[in-house]
Amino acid sequence: MDKSKELRLKRIANDVRIGIIEAVYSAGCGHPGGSLSIADVLTYLYFEGMNNNPDNPKLPERDRFVLSKGHCAPALYSVLAHRGYFPVEELKTLRKIDSRLQGHPDMKGVPGVDMSTGSLGLGISAACGMALSGKVDSAPYRVYTMVGDGESEEGQVWEAAMFAAHYKLDNLVAIIDWNGLQIDGPVAEVMNPTPHDEKFRAFGWHVITVDAHSFDEIEAAFNEAKTVKGKPTAIIARSIKGKGVSYMENACEWHGQAPKEDLYKVAIADLTAIAEELK
Repeated sequence: MDKSKELRLKRIANDVRIGIIEAVYSAGCGHPGGSLSIADVLTYLYFEGMNNNPDNPKLPERDRFVLSKGHCAPALYSVLAHRGYFPVEELKTLRKIDSRLQGHPDMKGVPGVDMSTGSLGLGISAACGMALSGKVDSAPYRVYTMVGDGESEEGQVWEAAMFAAHYKLDNLVAIIDWNGLQIDGPVAEVMNPTPHDEKFRAFGWHVITVDAHSFDEIEAAFNEAKTVKGKPTAIIARSIKGKGVSYMENACEWHGQAPKEDLYKVAIADLTAIAEELK
């Protein structure tokens, strides 16, 4: 990847992380850990990888994105805001009464949200339906869905995987956010769903494994997925839960709680320091 493009994406991703922290802190609740872990992948998709237009959110030929791990809505909201779908300042209204930024994505209220999600396993299933519709209609769009590693303990995820392979949905990409932690502890100890790569291959998918914080690897993976014919692609994105905030990194206790004022200031200081390094 061109270094100037990489630097631009790193700066945007850091701004997205600041937006996540601002949103969750303002709400006094939410899910920062898993939102921070997917910030780089979402930044790449919305600013480079996907055909999307904030001036025309319902563009028929746009690529679709479905956040299957819907509790990580702060990440999706932040990247949409920074992409220009709505004002960045609106992130501070997360989960407040009369705000359109609910705790889980709402396709009826938020521009840029392609599917309302929250019930785990539902998102990847909906993405399969979108991809099948695109195939039937010979539509040009591609469908991307982000699945949590803990979410992959759900049987519905594997039913969707079977469906996608059966219908040869080569316009579908599922990104598995493998940060290794869920609300109750390490994923492998709660209900071990690994090995994801071997399982998706067994279900008939093309599989790519990447560092979820390397824009070079992220770009290469999405470019490779576009060349695959006759089968869907699963990208196993090895990430760090809480990425960018010192005390949140690799800490499952930050799966679903908001920082108080003192730790909010530490988080903003951490991300501000990263911004300075990227100047």
